[in-house]
Amino acid sequence: MSRKQNILFFILIIASIILFFILNLILGTISIPPSSIGKILFNVGDEPIIWQNIIWKSRFPQTITALVAGAGLAISGLQMQTVFRNPLAGPSELGISSGASLGVALMILLSGSIGGIALSKIGFFGEIAVSVAAILGAFAVMLLIIAISQRIKGSVILLIIGVMIGYIANAIIGVLKFFSNDEDVRAYVIWGLGSFSKVSGDQVYTFVAIMLVLIPLSFLLIKTLNLMLLGDSYARNLGLNVRWARLYVITCSCVITAIVTAYCGPIVFLGLAVPHLCRTIFQTSDHRILVPAVTFMGASLSLFCNLVARMPGMEGALPINSVTALIGAPIVISVLFGKRRNEINS
Repeated sequence: MSRKQNILFFILIIASIILFFILNLILGTISIPPSSIGKILFNVGDEPIIWQNIIWKSRFPQTITALVAGAGLAISGLQMQTVFRNPLAGPSELGISSGASLGVALMILLSGSIGGIALSKIGFFGEIAVSVAAILGAFAVMLLIIAISQRIKGSVILLIIGVMIGYIANAIIGVLKFFSNDEDVRAYVIWGLGSFSKVSGDQVYTFVAIMLVLIPLSFLLIKTLNLMLLGDSYARNLGLNVRWARLYVITCSCVITAIVTAYCGPIVFLGLAVPHLCRTIFQTSDHRILVPAVTFMGASLSLFCNLVARMPGMEGALPINSVTALIGAPIVISVLFGKRRNEINS
């Protein structure tokens, strides 16, 4: 594909981000005129206080969270698919999301049984406790995976072990749910559905600041990812320490997944679908193009999913996991069918 075509696609994707960002601010149960949105954002004019509260306390934090989380998950998915050379690898395949879910389950499901007070009733402090529990659970599994990766050479074996760790975590969660009261189970299930609206107040600035550090760091691994595409033998001949390179990429992917899961819950399919979509659009495996492409496409698709989840005229919002699955699964299926058709034609 020519350079002009790549530039055109990048321009279209960035334009879609701007469009979906604005629509996320405008549309909702209460429609706010675009002119008023601009005045509120730039703090000019005298718009109704209720509109200002809707924008600054709800829609803007939710929109910026969706943008950053989508970009991060897409990068994480691309890294996982490259390291394991597996088109079905995604941010959750190494058990990181399951580790975060286990941390939250231990915090939510045991709080009512041991402490006598359901964590869901504590409010803001309960939300902080859930985020901390998710981070601790995710990082515990990440450290375990990193330790295992230093002892085994095969990426496929590591992937299988990660999946097994996820099964173990889900089994423990199932036992906890069986012995917990209905209110705690409901609070955990709602967290597991995922939401970009959970991040509010000062949490937004913390989340965005962390992701604005992690995402640029991922760009430093572009050369490493391109070398890993050549296979371990060629990569070693070109001077790459495959063992340490795999460790760096897995760590970067796991940290991004852990942070997003801690703040937004387990968001599925974005990290799996976006890399496939970008490879199809740009017709390349060069990570110098793919990494920025998945960053922008992940942000755009995440904003679109958040917009669908908050359909205008509908009370409340759909679970973001349901929306990402309904949109992401057809993308992966269509891309795989397209590849199969091209192989047959060739």
